[in-house]
Amino acid sequence: MNNAYLVLSLGSSLDPETTLLAPPSSPKDRIPSELCLPERLPTMSFLQREALDSAPKAYLRSLRHSPPSSPASSLSQEDLTEPTTPETPNQERRLSIGSIVSAVSVKSTLNNLLKSTSPKLSSTTGNQLSRLPEPFEVLRAVEHHDITFLMNLRDRAFHLLLRNSGNTTPLIHAIRLGYKDVSIILLGAFSRWINNLEDEDIQKPSTITLLKALRINLKLAIDEGLAKHQSDLISSFMQTLIMSEGDKWVWSQVNTIALALNAGEEGRPVALAGSVVRSFATKRLGKADLIASLEDYIANATADLLMMSAWSNVLKYIEGENIPSYYFARDLRVYSAFQERLDRHRHEVRRLPSKQLKWQLRVLSAVMEGRTITFRAKVEMLGSQLDHREV
Repeated sequence: MNNAYLVLSLGSSLDPETTLLAPPSSPKDRIPSELCLPERLPTMSFLQREALDSAPKAYLRSLRHSPPSSPASSLSQEDLTEPTTPETPNQERRLSIGSIVSAVSVKSTLNNLLKSTSPKLSSTTGNQLSRLPEPFEVLRAVEHHDITFLMNLRDRAFHLLLRNSGNTTPLIHAIRLGYKDVSIILLGAFSRWINNLEDEDIQKPSTITLLKALRINLKLAIDEGLAKHQSDLISSFMQTLIMSEGDKWVWSQVNTIALALNAGEEGRPVALAGSVVRSFATKRLGKADLIASLEDYIANATADLLMMSAWSNVLKYIEGENIPSYYFARDLRVYSAFQERLDRHRHEVRRLPSKQLKWQLRVLSAVMEGRTITFRAKVEMLGSQLDHREV
């Protein structure tokens, strides 16, 4: 507080001469006011986008700075805890990238638009399928656009859609006739059969024979340019290729990526996995534009290679089962098997001597959970951690 004027007033009352020392009073210069508009706050949609982009990265950084509890403390706590019943399992909930981005998983739905509504055609087809049709009958159905007949073959005698007769198959016959609609319907039937193939049937010799015949038909469709009309044609071809003859290739690459994971960041395991998958696809397809449409499949295969390789490193320390090679690049099958094995052997995993391997397992488990993020985005996040960590 400035009390100078009070001191001067008191001094002048006591000694009039002190008034000469008083500074001349002058009004203070008024500071001119200027208009100031605050910057507009970002929109809610912008904030949500920033949150969706930043939250996974922040969570991955937290995995580095918050190591899991030591085996001794975890075992002592487990020994003091009573076993729970199967109805109420006492499993700690895993925090994952998917649960951060969204609490609700988006489940894909399949729309079957090929169901026939004609009772006359259905009754005719039922009579025809009381016995296995001859090859000329299947080709005649292609010529007459008899979709109901072909769909019944798909459900009851799928192998007839691949049977070679007179140096032609139903798909080749449809392509030669220029019936793209029938060709696309047959390709949809092929993709459906692949996706619904049971695990226990994949290793059967009859299934391997069908897969090889299916691979030939799919490659012919790709060469004829039908990939632009059937979005999942190329991924179906790659799946049949892996399941029919790619077993050796898968295990060879698993061993290679496992060594890269052991080397840590210097091994660049994510980049290496993506490179070997892309090289394999390029060699089999041979067309750059087809590879560009295969990015989702390449990301899926890259992530699967990383999980299978990390688990193979775990098996060097504990006894367990490998992840089957025929799970490879089939949506989330590898992740499901990977997570199931981590849960089953969680006590042994906690006691692994390699801190780097345990951290890699935690990152893979967190990033790969859920369907709210695309495979490509997940691979990018894995690369930011396993190839070059963000501080």
